[in-house]
Amino acid sequence: MDFNVKKLASDAGVFFTRAVQFTEEKLGQAEKTELDPHLENLLMRADCTKNWTEKILRQTEVLLQPNPIDHTGARIEEFIYDKLDKRLPSRTTNAELLGQYMLDAASEFGPESPYGSTLITVGEYQKRLGGAEREFLQTSAATFLTPLRNFLEGDWRTISKERRLLENRRLDLDICKARLKKAKQAEAKAALLSEEVDKAEHELRIAQTEFDRQAEVTRLLLEGISSTHLNHQRCLQDFAEAQATYYAQCHHYMHELQRELSKRTDAGGSSGPSVTPSNSSSNKPGTLNMEQMQLPVTGTRKAKVLYDYDAHDTSELSLLADELITVYTVPGMDPDWLVGERGNEKGKVPVTYLELLS
Repeated sequence: MDFNVKKLASDAGVFFTRAVQFTEEKLGQAEKTELDPHLENLLMRADCTKNWTEKILRQTEVLLQPNPIDHTGARIEEFIYDKLDKRLPSRTTNAELLGQYMLDAASEFGPESPYGSTLITVGEYQKRLGGAEREFLQTSAATFLTPLRNFLEGDWRTISKERRLLENRRLDLDICKARLKKAKQAEAKAALLSEEVDKAEHELRIAQTEFDRQAEVTRLLLEGISSTHLNHQRCLQDFAEAQATYYAQCHHYMHELQRELSKRTDAGGSSGPSVTPSNSSSNKPGTLNMEQMQLPVTGTRKAKVLYDYDAHDTSELSLLADELITVYTVPGMDPDWLVGERGNEKGKVPVTYLELLS
């Protein structure tokens, strides 16, 4: 018990002495040891990294989870599952829920009725959109949000701890410098060799050694910020790729939905003289027959297929993921489509399924 009391008293004395030194520095009444310029630059860069990482993390969370109430609940749920070492179950997205409501409504109104069948079609595509969104949210959380949080909750806490230790070592060093200065002044006035000077010089050497050691530890940690930037750069690229994939899927699903609804409108609302299928298809925007595909091409180039695609009719070309095809456009063609060629095969292909290479 006596040891603990003495230690508490000693710690309190050190804290008070540091507080006095800090206050006198702020008032210009005490000298302050300045850090070397390289270390100061590293500290500024680290603060900048921390501040912007926090802002980007918060705004990305808002983007992925716009409702602040849902966002808070989601973070609490993530924390609980993490502590229980269990995998967080996938959440139903709003689009999936809307799609299910539409399917349930269709069963009430009659699946065979025009309204019911349309509800089924739109509902199914809403569920696909919701599934794509859920996959995007999971990918973004794993590849982007989690690394940013890990930096703030792990590396940055370690850096902050070592910075506080460095500041304490600096205060201790300046306290020892001040003591030695006072001891030498007292020695000069007394004109006698004082043991206080020797003691102060010894304490100063120890303080200088501890300060230099802590400065080196802190410097090494701060230089690791460069690796953090590289890691966050890769995470940012993954996030952008996940966004591109998600929006491409959404564009494809909505284009397919519009096509399905257009077929229903054409089938149920046509009146007047009938037309042949070839004439009908050639009148639709962006629909080309084989004769039109023989028009002069513009911008022939190679493309890599991103996803499998099944042709809906003979004017289209089925695709396999990762294969290379030649693509081009012809005058009057829908910008969402290109003409694709694979050997002797030719047909329309959706742009969103391709990565143009040259």
